[in-house]
Amino acid sequence: MKTTLSNHEKLIITCATTGGLHGKETNSILPEQPEEIVLSMKEAFSSGATVAHIHARDKDGIVTEDLGIYREIIQGIREVCPEMIVQVGNGLGQRPDRQFTLKDRMNLLNLDPKPDMLTINAGSFEFGRKYTFENPYRFNKEFYQGCKEKDIEVEFECYDLSHIYNVMDMADKGIIEGKIHFSFVIGVPGGIQHSAENLLRMIDIIPDNSSWQAVSIGRYHVPTLNLAICLGGNIRTGTEDTIYYRKGELVGSQSQLIERAVRIANELDREVASTSEARELLGLSYITT
Repeated sequence: MKTTLSNHEKLIITCATTGGLHGKETNSILPEQPEEIVLSMKEAFSSGATVAHIHARDKDGIVTEDLGIYREIIQGIREVCPEMIVQVGNGLGQRPDRQFTLKDRMNLLNLDPKPDMLTINAGSFEFGRKYTFENPYRFNKEFYQGCKEKDIEVEFECYDLSHIYNVMDMADKGIIEGKIHFSFVIGVPGGIQHSAENLLRMIDIIPDNSSWQAVSIGRYHVPTLNLAICLGGNIRTGTEDTIYYRKGELVGSQSQLIERAVRIANELDREVASTSEARELLGLSYITT
């Protein structure tokens, strides 16, 4: 995909508040319970985010696959900011007592109400060099087909170059149809590491009719998002990805992160997409029921 420094589409900002790893022990503002997540997404939406990337926690703050808790979150977001795009992460997260099965993750297809988007983690790797994050090709193929049957749009999370090639192979075989949405996750130990060269290489190999966003974990979060904005990509921020606003200063709110992203985009003359514009760019209907 050719990259230029001008004539870019409007910027889509995703807010990822919770994640499936760290919790309030790292930053007390990280939302864990449904009502906290809903309020944090309302805050993010008011500040300029158009996509809510969600994970669920149980009453003890532990990552869960419980569809009932997801239901509370999705319904809550739709009540307080009905225009916001709801995206559920297929990876679920990492529990201290057990690892989620592929069956647990496939069950996300049964979410009711259904989200606007689901993610697919496009390849297996040693996440954090601590455990094997299994994302077999056959599973991803079946999950993608299930999403299409339910009219749920898909975002492919790629933690390495090989993951992009997995997605492109499915497209070459006619499994994936239409515009492909990539999410380049950079900086997770075990996956591709932070560098401008790595991001440029990922962009370079995807099809021209694709969209992409950058997700950067840790201290390179802001530089990576700045680069993505300049290169025409979309961005994701929130306390799932960074608990620090700057070195030594914890994030004080989701709006603090979203407002910074909007401010940077404005300074770089990149217009932020409205929700209706984001839906059009992602090929989504106005609302999912």
